Amino acid sequence: MRPKTLSILVLLFIVLASLTSFAQQTYVNRYDLFAGYSFLDTPSLNGLQNGFNTEVGWNAKTWVALGADFSVFTGTNNLATGQLNTAVKQELGGQILQLIEAGIIPPTYQLVVPTSSTVLTFSAGPQFNYRHFKAVTLFARPALGVLHEGATLKPTDLVAKALVSGLIGPQLTTSDNVVFYGFGGGMDFNLSTHFGVRTAADFVHYNVFSNLLNGGRNSVRFSVGPTFRFGGNIVANK
Repeated sequence: MRPKTLSILVLLFIVLASLTSFAQQTYVNRYDLFAGYSFLDTPSLNGLQNGFNTEVGWNAKTWVALGADFSVFTGTNNLATGQLNTAVKQELGGQILQLIEAGIIPPTYQLVVPTSSTVLTFSAGPQFNYRHFKAVTLFARPALGVLHEGATLKPTDLVAKALVSGLIGPQLTTSDNVVFYGFGGGMDFNLSTHFGVRTAADFVHYNVFSNLLNGGRNSVRFSVGPTFRFGGNIVANK
């Protein structure tokens, strides 16, 4: 590297270090509360669910917080036989073959069932914060919690209704509770000492309706909304 280029890089590093040091946060509230719009995207089910996310946090130190997280989502998708596990797929395949041979349905019949569902999630744990910049707080966190999903299947013909009823009962509804795990992160835009705007994304894995579906699911949750801070300044108490 040329001496002139090295000198410029060293000077740039000194300037940036000075700026970020000058801009680092000197006021951090003990508590924060977030509430905002959220959506849950599950590509393997072609499902995009809209909802609400709220978080509460206690800043034990400037760099680590303990908190709890709750969210609720609703949405619709179409459930096809390709998304079912092998045992269920074979069971339905045999029944559909019998109906075709009996002339009740055509050979081209495809079982696709519209579905509506509601998902609730709850998690708790640590969050690690990087507060070197006054205007923005960066954070990362593990995601570990419980997911509840309730689904209502809405078959569009009598054959589909009979097949679905044989799997989950005549009410055409089912639910499941599972553990999810993953990781997430985001940033708070600090508009004032007690108010900001948060954007966050969390990637999670879980295995819901394992008696019906073909394996685990990966979902991404995105949230955006205001965050409110209160309590004393923990920087002053260090």
